[in-house]
Amino acid sequence: MTDPQLPPPPGAVPPLPSATSVPQEPASGAVPPPAYPSTPPAAPAPYPPAPPAAPPGAYQVPVGGYAAPSGSYTAPDAAPKPSGFLGLLALGLSILAAVVMPIIGGVSAFEVGRRIPQGVSGSTGDLGFLSPARDQVLWTELSFWAGTVFGIAAIVLGIIAIRRKRGRGAGIAALIVAVLGAIIFFVAVFTAFAVGGAAGYATFTT
Repeated sequence: MTDPQLPPPPGAVPPLPSATSVPQEPASGAVPPPAYPSTPPAAPAPYPPAPPAAPPGAYQVPVGGYAAPSGSYTAPDAAPKPSGFLGLLALGLSILAAVVMPIIGGVSAFEVGRRIPQGVSGSTGDLGFLSPARDQVLWTELSFWAGTVFGIAAIVLGIIAIRRKRGRGAGIAALIVAVLGAIIFFVAVFTAFAVGGAAGYATFTT
């Protein structure tokens, strides 16, 4: 070993300073090196993962969907409401059968009773006794057959209107009025004939 007090021989490497050596203070006026943070900066947030790619041959849909072609067929919003004309027609025919025809028949029957005060009881089986009121008897018979035809037509059309829902309420009313029309006709005719016969008998006796 060499003496530490002697200079090192030529070509020798000077010894490194030991870790325990005291560091020298920086000279006055020197700028100390910057202090680094104790913790490293936070890493930036990663980007959101990209959506998985569609497999080859998959059906591609454009963003926002397909636009409807111009002039294409579109379904109507709601089914059109069926017309109620059929029910109204049935109701009109029933009113003719139950109101108008009984009035015509009643007026004619009154004239028949007034012109033939003895009525049917005075006949001998021959219809010749009706000759004084021949026209009035004809009108009474015509009103009866016309009322029958109107009543049957009203019943048939009322049933069709109810089944097809074309004026169902009017069809139900037509059925009721047409059925009552036959009763109304006979009551009106016989009542008017009786009143006319009473009026003719009172005139004949005076």
